[in-house]
Amino acid sequence: MSKSGNLTIVLQAGGESRRMGRSKATVPFLGEPLIWRGINRLLPLADEFIITTNEPQNLSFLNDLVELGKIRLVTDAYEQRGALRGVYTAINAASKDFVALVACDMIFPSRNLLSAELAAMMDEGTDAAVPKTQHGYEPFHAVYRRSTCLPVVYAAVEAGEIKANAWFDRVRVTEFDSEAVAKAEPRGGCFINANTPEELAEAERKILEGVMSERKEFGA
Repeated sequence: MSKSGNLTIVLQAGGESRRMGRSKATVPFLGEPLIWRGINRLLPLADEFIITTNEPQNLSFLNDLVELGKIRLVTDAYEQRGALRGVYTAINAASKDFVALVACDMIFPSRNLLSAELAAMMDEGTDAAVPKTQHGYEPFHAVYRRSTCLPVVYAAVEAGEIKANAWFDRVRVTEFDSEAVAKAEPRGGCFINANTPEELAEAERKILEGVMSERKEFGA
């Protein structure tokens, strides 16, 4: 798997994490802060890697990567937080033409899926490639074209919209259905996340007991 030369990956860690009771980025999971899973799995694909966070002081364990220029920490563009405002912050902060957004609480973030989404966008000339499951869109495991999406997202925020996908009907979207997602990442699990300590503990237990297999190796 090679880099596109023009992809920013944004790992979003700026949520309030009310149900978790603490930052999802720093909550321990399998012996390390949860955010490391996203960094380790996605950094090899990125031409630019950004973490959006409102607590950079709590991410000091990433200082070496910051100083080496491998990642960049960015705070929210808006004082009031929200899903759509987080999308704007991420796309606005990127310097590359294509921007992949991934939530930091996803247990198995997949660079295979992001690569497939990026390829589909480039082939079809669309503005976004977004998984769509039976539960709806998954905007935080998707890829966006910065030049066309940024002004639309900004307009939606300024109009008072709050949902992350509120603007999808105003751009050209390549939808990744369950079949397309499975083809890109046959091991599945791309959208498993943890919102509470109980959900996180259950995911950790399933991995440790072999109920869910860890994804250490990714496609070449």
